[in-house]
Amino acid sequence: MTDAPVVGRCRSCRGPVRHEVVDLGDQPLADLLLEAGDLDRPEARYPLAVDVCDRCWLVQLRDFEGSDRILSEHVHASSSFSSTLSAHARAWADEAVDRLGLGPGSTVAEVASGDGYLLRNFADRGITVRGIEHVGDVADQATASGVPTERALFDMTTARRLADEGLQADLVIGNHNLANAPDLREALRAMAVITAPGGTIAVEFHHVLHLITGTQFDTICHPHCSYLSLSSLLPALEQNGLVARDAAEAPVHGGSVRVWAQRAGGPADGEHGATADVIERERAAGLGSLDAYEGFSRRVQAARGGLRAFLEDVRSRGRSVAGYGAPVKGNTLLNSAGVTRELLPYTVDISPRKQGKFLPGSHLPVHAPPRIVEDRPDYVLVLPWTLADEITSQMAEVRSWGGRFVVPTPEVRVLD
Repeated sequence: MTDAPVVGRCRSCRGPVRHEVVDLGDQPLADLLLEAGDLDRPEARYPLAVDVCDRCWLVQLRDFEGSDRILSEHVHASSSFSSTLSAHARAWADEAVDRLGLGPGSTVAEVASGDGYLLRNFADRGITVRGIEHVGDVADQATASGVPTERALFDMTTARRLADEGLQADLVIGNHNLANAPDLREALRAMAVITAPGGTIAVEFHHVLHLITGTQFDTICHPHCSYLSLSSLLPALEQNGLVARDAAEAPVHGGSVRVWAQRAGGPADGEHGATADVIERERAAGLGSLDAYEGFSRRVQAARGGLRAFLEDVRSRGRSVAGYGAPVKGNTLLNSAGVTRELLPYTVDISPRKQGKFLPGSHLPVHAPPRIVEDRPDYVLVLPWTLADEITSQMAEVRSWGGRFVVPTPEVRVLD
């Protein structure tokens, strides 16, 4: 990785950014499923490149024309259909209640709360909850399910309005929302505005440590502005008068970190041992130097080529393959590898919102899961590979006809 001209300003420390991590080229929006009538129309594509700041070590999406509109329209994927992620949400709520002593007199708010699947675990305990979600129909769905949700894009303007209206939450949750923040420090500042004195901010994010060491490049997409480490988050917290009280790794989404933060100077001030453990892992991996990012682009190229070679081999042998899942990460993967319906005829997904639609770029049709049982393919490519255990268990019937499951990254693996 060599020095290059400045390509932008850091989304956290505002310093110059000049070091490229990977460039995935021009890609369609990975979270925008298509209708049948869209297939004959030109599909918009945007640059998808990621850089690293050598001052605060935030890995971040390079800005491009149209990014503001894309972020304002981004729909967070619902995790309600995943038993793994639903169980993870329940465990998070249990931990928060025990750690913070939350009860019926408490208030919990969540930023970018989606359909309310996480907040429901607090509401069921009689705790007052408040979601903030900018996608209207998703916010309405959450409210209808018993999670009162504000229809608004969460920014400083919204935060100040809600605070003026009396929202001061004992716990403010950011569940993988910081990845979508065009300005990391401002996002944290807005969360602090709606946090009660002595209250807590809890954020969880996909750990860039795993992205880099595990070649999890399919996590990269246009709505994800930041790819966080705890080391890069701490200065942004400090800039807003916040301190991490505790942090620990979580297994979801290919490896995540959950951080509990409060205003600095409070009675619980000081770094918890688990926080130091996460920092030490990042240091050991070299995330605070450019060396850690050397070779990542080459590993991405190898992973993309490996998937395409596998699918071409399946076709040459006259065997059949179908996909499972229509996640954002699957679209980044398929489009990066140049996979079309010639190599992968279709995929299936358990979400009714996705069935009957088509994947961006590759134009794979999305069917309901019974289609796989009807067709009995030789291989099932698990696109949401972070949920492979759950999916292979749900679709165990595939093995009854000799079918085999395939995990695509960081290298193609045919599961026993």
